[in-house]
Amino acid sequence: MTEDEVRASAYAMPLTSPAYPKPPFRFVDREFIIISYRTDPKALARFVPAPLRPAEPIVKYEFIKMPDSSGLGSYTESGQVIPVTFKGQPGGYTHAMYLDSEAGIASERELLGFPKVLAQPRFEVRNDALVGTLDYNGVRIATATMAYKYQTLDLAAVKASLQTPGFLLKIMPHIDGSARICELVKYYVSDVTVKGAWTGPASLELHPHCFAPVAKLPVLEVLSATHLLTDLSIAGGEIVHDYLASGNDSVTR
Repeated sequence: MTEDEVRASAYAMPLTSPAYPKPPFRFVDREFIIISYRTDPKALARFVPAPLRPAEPIVKYEFIKMPDSSGLGSYTESGQVIPVTFKGQPGGYTHAMYLDSEAGIASERELLGFPKVLAQPRFEVRNDALVGTLDYNGVRIATATMAYKYQTLDLAAVKASLQTPGFLLKIMPHIDGSARICELVKYYVSDVTVKGAWTGPASLELHPHCFAPVAKLPVLEVLSATHLLTDLSIAGGEIVHDYLASGNDSVTR
């Protein structure tokens, strides 16, 4: 293989059999449980990287089932998104995500900087309730319950909420372990179709774990819950802040 052939084909590891295809990624029948809860503002402040700012002491805990993901197959994930602002613009900062797919971890962590880690989430209907559980190597980390299709929501309002930007902290190391890339990335979902949206009573329980510290943002009060069924795409993003740039000036590429 010549150097020109390497340059022409290289986009992800390993060179001759990349762990994932090139974006965009299309998700069909992507199903969410999103439980919003009030947490300790001091704990929250320790996890939101500047120049992002917490919007209020609220965390959104998510379980997401993705049965039809282009190039990635079928998998489930679970984690925490924090409502934030960036230069006055509202959005959501993805703080932690745990999933059961190597391709899902590699693609979204390497391309955009989603903080994804291998674990064992589950999302299922048990009689009249939706149940989400997250285990890390056999240890229960999170349990969520929500009434099944309890009360409908306005689909247009839900679609608008899904189209607000997301923020990610993308870190890639040098071979010596120092940071080669450290950037704040803004991304959007696109081509959104909301097939159903519901709210209802819900519960959320988090447990401590040294490698899956979701409980460090404790649940003080469950505020609301949403169950969604959607189609959407994730195509890319933009760098809005480069932590390693001279003077730490914000940049857009």
